[in-house]
Amino acid sequence: MNKAKIGIVVAVEIGAVLSRYGEPCETQKLQGYTVRTYRGDSFDMFVVDSGAGEISAAMSTQLLIDRFGVDMILNFGAVGALTEEMKTSELCVVKSVIHYDFDTTGWLNLKRGQYPGNSSPYLEATPELVRRVLELKPDIIPTVCASADKFIDKAEDKIALREAYGADICEMEAAGILLTCLRNDIPCLLIKAVSDSLIGGGAEFLQELERVSLVCFDVVDKLLQEIYAIEAKGGKR
Repeated sequence: MNKAKIGIVVAVEIGAVLSRYGEPCETQKLQGYTVRTYRGDSFDMFVVDSGAGEISAAMSTQLLIDRFGVDMILNFGAVGALTEEMKTSELCVVKSVIHYDFDTTGWLNLKRGQYPGNSSPYLEATPELVRRVLELKPDIIPTVCASADKFIDKAEDKIALREAYGADICEMEAAGILLTCLRNDIPCLLIKAVSDSLIGGGAEFLQELERVSLVCFDVVDKLLQEIYAIEAKGGKR
């Protein structure tokens, strides 16, 4: 049986990967990005350190698809909370993403965040992967993610995002990653952990980044091991 190829895109959380897995089997510099390869019994991982922002995240995702032929893209990382209920270190699986700074309302009369050809402003993560994560880890929280090239650190701005889009968390890469996967028909899974609370900002993000990245990646690793152990045994897909 051919091993699965998992592409992982991280923005500023690469330290968690290195801490968990150590040095990779291979490191390549491609198109301005560093790609680290880890090989396992049931799947190989290709990890790209994209840096912050939607454009760079989209480019990194396309690189993994084109150069490594990955079977799926997984993104993990730190996010900001948009509600009081979302506490620091809370683990989330993203159901859908709103790219809220994509705005053609003055031209195409579409809703803010809605891409031409899409019936909704919300980009949907792969439902089957979300379902499997919820089965394997029932306590993880399914969320709507507000994504744009903006670091949101003020409580009033976070509340405004929640009220406008019904989002639970915010960050700066998910829309670029998910849109690229949808256009390439590649399954996409986004696992996040809260680094800064509703009233937290940049200082709390920096203080909690390393810790929550490790928490988040530990869950990602366990989920991958469980998913591919099930597949290797011929369990349900």
